[in-house]
Amino acid sequence: MGTQGADHYFSSQPSTPLKRRPLTVVLAGAERQLQTAGGIFNPDGVDKGTAVLLSEAPPPAAAGNLLDIGCGWGPVALTLALRSPGAAVYAVDVNVRSIDLTNDNAKALGLANVHASTPDAVDPALRFATIWSNPPIRVGKEELHNILLTWLPRLAKDGNAYLVVQKNLGADSLQRWLAAELLQRFPAAGFTVSRETTAKTFRVLRVTRTAD
Repeated sequence: MGTQGADHYFSSQPSTPLKRRPLTVVLAGAERQLQTAGGIFNPDGVDKGTAVLLSEAPPPAAAGNLLDIGCGWGPVALTLALRSPGAAVYAVDVNVRSIDLTNDNAKALGLANVHASTPDAVDPALRFATIWSNPPIRVGKEELHNILLTWLPRLAKDGNAYLVVQKNLGADSLQRWLAAELLQRFPAAGFTVSRETTAKTFRVLRVTRTAD
């Protein structure tokens, strides 16, 4: 899952030649004409986990800053922007091809509120009302933990993050780890971690920040 030839979707510079192709998908209830390419995560459409996230997560905040961690060609970020046109949507990925595709697909849909970039290009002072992510489990546990501990503490007060994780790839253990780690590292933030729903072979985890 998530590989294209010899490339991993978490390679910053895919070695496969860039060859864009059209992609027709349904996002936010309507068919969209977009572009995709090899060397990114799930280039051929909306993968099963992301589909679960998009259908099961509650509506995103209508305003403020929203975040998609690991944007690929943009299904989550584009959906956030379509559903919350009054919000600013930030999409991060280490894969430059994914970043370019997300930005170009946003332009194709007339979504001026999408800003895709590498993680270090996002202003560290920003706080997020909603975070949606199909996190890159296959980068390894240590790197996954680093990613989550970089972004989840940047939830705004009363903000919610929704993470879709396959059950057999450690959803329940990740939920327990997040609950313990966030409490230990950020005791004043009042983080709570719960299971929002189970759908097919996936769990959607919810992380809420209850204090400043």
